Amino acid sequence: MNTPEQLSDEDLFKLLKNNDIKAFDELYSRYWSVLFSAAYRRVKSREIAEEIVQEYFVSLWKTRATTVINTSVAAYFKSSVRYIVISYYQKECLHKNYTESITHLSRVYDNSTEQEVELRDLVLNLEEGISLLPDKCRSVFELSRKQFQSNKQIALQLGISEKTVENHLTKALKILKLHLKEFITILLIWVMINI
Repeated sequence: MNTPEQLSDEDLFKLLKNNDIKAFDELYSRYWSVLFSAAYRRVKSREIAEEIVQEYFVSLWKTRATTVINTSVAAYFKSSVRYIVISYYQKECLHKNYTESITHLSRVYDNSTEQEVELRDLVLNLEEGISLLPDKCRSVFELSRKQFQSNKQIALQLGISEKTVENHLTKALKILKLHLKEFITILLIWVMINI
């Protein structure tokens, strides 16, 4: 019988689909440095490239039974890492835009003590509302809104469908809207009075 080192990539992948950890280890050994180099060329950071490759192999293990490869294993792995890099840049862009918006708002508005207290109250009310969400719903919401993960990434991470992720987000937003309704109404009245 052949050892994992003697098998082709395609044979190793077939074994991996049947939960063979040695096949996974061999694929990991064969492709880690190749995928790291591909990721590093695009992100120019060792730590981020390592995270991307690690994320890919974790995802590969989780989805091993359902993954179908129509090209070579090498091409599939490289393509998958490229998509993770694209996703990384999308998250970074979103995070940058969010940060710039907050910075702009803080410059536009006077940071008086009263406004800081109101902002803190809003944040506390929001956090309270989030804590009231059902566990799975809260996990999905936090992965989406706090960690800027896509619905697809959340679905893979939690082992649920993208449709279920969308349903959890819709439910979370409805609950939070109701929870913050009274607070926002009072805040809007206060703003209108003080204009």
